[in-house]
Amino acid sequence: MLSGGLTRNRTYLVQGDPGVGKTTLGLQFILAGEALGETGLYLTLSETKEELQAVADSHGWSLDEINVFEYSAHDRLASEEESTLFHPSEIELGQAVQALIAEVERVKPQRVVIDSLSEIRLLAQNPLRYRRQILGLKHYFSGRDATVLLLDDKNLLQGDMQLMTLAHGVILLEQLAPAYGAERRRVRVSKFRGVRYRGGFHDFNIRTGGLIVYPRLVAAEHRHVSELQALSSGIPAVDDLLGGGIHRGTSTLMIGPAGAGKSALATHYAVSAAQRGENVATFIFDESLSTLYARSESLNLDLRKHVDSGRISIQQIDPAEVPPGEFVHLVREAVEQRAVSMLIIDSLNGYLNAMPEERFLTIHMHELLTYLGQKGVATILVVAQQGLIGSNMQSPVDVSYLADCVILLRYFEHGGELRKAISVMKKRSGYHEKAIRPLAFTNDRIEVGAPLTDFHGILSGMPVLDAESRDASSR
Repeated sequence: MLSGGLTRNRTYLVQGDPGVGKTTLGLQFILAGEALGETGLYLTLSETKEELQAVADSHGWSLDEINVFEYSAHDRLASEEESTLFHPSEIELGQAVQALIAEVERVKPQRVVIDSLSEIRLLAQNPLRYRRQILGLKHYFSGRDATVLLLDDKNLLQGDMQLMTLAHGVILLEQLAPAYGAERRRVRVSKFRGVRYRGGFHDFNIRTGGLIVYPRLVAAEHRHVSELQALSSGIPAVDDLLGGGIHRGTSTLMIGPAGAGKSALATHYAVSAAQRGENVATFIFDESLSTLYARSESLNLDLRKHVDSGRISIQQIDPAEVPPGEFVHLVREAVEQRAVSMLIIDSLNGYLNAMPEERFLTIHMHELLTYLGQKGVATILVVAQQGLIGSNMQSPVDVSYLADCVILLRYFEHGGELRKAISVMKKRSGYHEKAIRPLAFTNDRIEVGAPLTDFHGILSGMPVLDAESRDASSR
């Protein structure tokens, strides 16, 4: 996000609402310097050492080797004789700044955190005096080979906007409260002089061990041309429909109503890839692991064996708890660390629910699918449509134009029974059949029959037997 990190010996402003993680970030910054042999100094005006220690304990950190200086203007004034010639704030501000400078002179740190500027703003009382004081601190640190983080509560007053012009870089931390689910945190670099940083918002979480930032995926940074290679589903008739199978580096959309067989077909692809010795990553949003295993066993697919061997990884995603940035991070981990050749998202409806702003789903999906394609990964997206038959079928979002291949599953009525059909609507990477084939789930397998040539109107849900076939059956 910062193109390598913070430029040394500069002053940076970190702004955010209370509780968003500013103190955690400041401690993490000081501890990272300690690991590199750099002297750090944490100057706290708003929290006590005990409170800082509690934060460190929650992350498993030790502050024994960290210089922590706590300044309390209230306690300092209470111990001195009250002055009647000057306003108390003038005395408090001068004492606070002198105490901070004295501690810096004593420690001679290479990394400094001042937590927080809100206390200095209160002591200054007016924006002009506050700006002058911050400018003075900046000039003081500029000649002392120290990298400084100034922590401040988010405030859009004009004085704070002027303060942002003094800093070499500005990092904004935000915390959003959705209507349902856990809070969402995101970070944005609004200013960084002399560095081409990655702009925009990036999701982050606070975990045990500190802040974890998930930089926004930019597919253009991973350009690579992969060779097209057909991948079998393990069902010959489905492979025939697809002209040999889906291809590496392409995305396949399996779309249809609930219960049509989308997830079962995707599982077939996963097991078939595992049997070839390839690694597969599956992210499930809607189905539990127990029902996934039970359904696979009913189709004679030994999914559990491949999961136990590590060939197939299954991660159950809770849309209310996992932000989109973290999900993309999990996908990248699977691709770059496990070298998966196939990735399944079941379903895209669940991914849609994970998006705080639904109108950006197609942009997210475009970047993700482009990245996966450039990595040579065959991606399978499952989308459940609303409705069962006829023209009332609706999709939660239209991503068919993003996918390289679209497999359509449909219900239709015939002979007093509800039956299923499968067809391929689109395939950019090569030939595919135009036929519509019947799809059936028996006790131990998926069966795909010969093309339904005797009917028309199958996709409407109410097919009509052709005249020639009707005459032949009457004879």
